[in-house]
Amino acid sequence: MFGYGDANADFHLIGDHPGVHGGADSNVPFTGGVVGERLQPVLNEVGLLGDVYSDEPVIANLFMSYLHMCRLPDGRQPTQKEYDDMERFFDAELRAIAAHVLLPVGETATEHVFREFTAQANKHGMGAGGDGLDMAALHAQEIKGRGFLVVPIRDPREWGPDDGDRLREQLSGILSTDYQQTVDLGRFMPGADPYEVR
Repeated sequence: MFGYGDANADFHLIGDHPGVHGGADSNVPFTGGVVGERLQPVLNEVGLLGDVYSDEPVIANLFMSYLHMCRLPDGRQPTQKEYDDMERFFDAELRAIAAHVLLPVGETATEHVFREFTAQANKHGMGAGGDGLDMAALHAQEIKGRGFLVVPIRDPREWGPDDGDRLREQLSGILSTDYQQTVDLGRFMPGADPYEVR
C-alpha cells in the first residue's frame, strides 16, 4: 500500500503498517478501524482532512504513509528484516514529499523517525540500556529534527481522554505559525536575492 494524499504536503503522517493502523481493505492508510476513527476527526478539525471520517478522505496539505506498506498474513507485525527490506521505499517516499512536519504515529514509527531524522534518540531512552519511548509523555510535543519538526502521536488505540484534544491544540498552534523549515542559500550566490530551499 503506497502513500495517500497531497504530494506537496507540509505534513507527513507516518504509521507502522496496515495491520495495526488500518487500510488493509481500503488501500488508504489510517482507515478502516479505531485508529482512523479517532485520528481522522482531529485532522479534520485542524483543516488537514476534508472529512470527519472516510475510507477515501479528502486531503489538504497532508500525506499519509507507513514504514512497512505491505499487508502481512493475519495482520502480523513485520520482522526486522521485512522492515529493512521496505526502508528504501519509505525513505524515497519521505524525501519525495519533503514535508516540513513529520507526524509519526505509535512507538515503532516514532523510534524510526527519531533515529533517522533527529538527534533525539538517546535523549528519549532509545540508546543502549534505554527503556524505550514514553509515548504518553511525547504525545503532541514539538521536537526539532534535522530539517524537520517532529510531532509524535501516541497510538490512537491507547489514547486517554485528553490525547485527541492535546493533538488538536498542538497542530492548530503549528498551523498558525511559520512552521516551514528552509535555508537561505542565496548568501553563496552572486547578487542579493534570497534562494530558499527545503
